[in-house]
Amino acid sequence: MTELILALDVLTREEALSVAEKTAPYLDSIKIGYPLVLGAGMHIVQEIASFGLPLIADFKVADIPNTNRLIAEHVFQAGFSAIIAQGFTGSDSVEACVETAQDHGGKCYVVSEMSHPGALEFLSGENAVQIAEMAIACGADGIIAPATRPERVRVLREIVGDKKILSPGVGAQGGDASEIAPLIDGMIVGRSIYNAEDPAQAAEEYSFVRR
Repeated sequence: MTELILALDVLTREEALSVAEKTAPYLDSIKIGYPLVLGAGMHIVQEIASFGLPLIADFKVADIPNTNRLIAEHVFQAGFSAIIAQGFTGSDSVEACVETAQDHGGKCYVVSEMSHPGALEFLSGENAVQIAEMAIACGADGIIAPATRPERVRVLREIVGDKKILSPGVGAQGGDASEIAPLIDGMIVGRSIYNAEDPAQAAEEYSFVRR
């Protein structure tokens, strides 16, 4: 069964806790990125963790190995279960995140290809293939691949095998949940859930699609 991951990209503590509480029964994990952490502070991680779901740090870490390692240390010490890193910085930078994740019993996912149109300029095609190959060679737990381009997910699946593929872009960006769910391990949905009039109902509807 494909996991349902909420991209909780709201800006305030109050909204984050409200949405998380309403949707938690239908989710497998919650992804938290810069919008919420910058808006509410890193302490929001512990509060969201109280709902009992694994938390993924979507900071798309992209720096030199030492800086990546320092960021990853903070991520896992804060209570996250996984981290997302960019792959274009190279194998040594990716390995720093992978090794730190392993030290903390966590996971590391590497962005191979992003879901927005601009990704086609540099972060697609052969570049994405090379990143996916490198991510697996570095020991990453899986990759990020676009729900907006299922044909690309099929290509990348051939490379990563049974490693996990998490896919953003479902809903607001145009990705079709029913089409992408059979191809991936984790379906990432953000605005279509947290901006819905009834976030719980929206999450429940996506939870049925993934089965």
